[in-house]
Amino acid sequence: MAEKLSIEIFRRKDAEDFTKSLADPESRTAVGSGAAMTAAVAAAYLYRAAALCAKDKAEDERLAWLVRNSEILRTYMVNLIDEDVKCRGPLRRAISEGDPRKIEAAHQPAAAIANEIVNMMTQCLDLLAELKASADGEAMVYVRAAAEFAMAAIRACMHYTVAMSLGCGDETYQFITRRENELTLEQYGKVYEAILAE
Repeated sequence: MAEKLSIEIFRRKDAEDFTKSLADPESRTAVGSGAAMTAAVAAAYLYRAAALCAKDKAEDERLAWLVRNSEILRTYMVNLIDEDVKCRGPLRRAISEGDPRKIEAAHQPAAAIANEIVNMMTQCLDLLAELKASADGEAMVYVRAAAEFAMAAIRACMHYTVAMSLGCGDETYQFITRRENELTLEQYGKVYEAILAE
């Protein structure tokens, strides 16, 4: 008789169970899964701020576009919670097999979703910087909150991708990973600070 395969879907867990899985050292979730949830919160607040700004400006096509696309972004980030777990599957298998070459080769793909979260949250910050011009009062609270969550997701993923690169013996890959993260943080740190500025 074949062994029954159990697939755990983390994005469908409630907050209590999901955070327990993040806390459990034996869980298949990692930094990327938690960062994807944090990024989903950033996108949700981007949506809320855009919806508040659009409420009295029904004719503003750009605000309507921001509302639609921030919801798409939120849904995408929620889906990345489980995609992050999947992308580390080859690394888990390689570790269980004990093959050093396979383990080294699996480190780059294991950081794929964390890299995608960084990419999408930099775009989220760009959208927030644009939205700030239309926001005031309550909307501005959500613009700034979204920026905080977006930057938290970016920073967490950067720590993770640098750590993953160290598991790979390719020194060029290690250098490029570290340097790309430094440049992104330098560029988007300025965007983040501008969003928070009075």
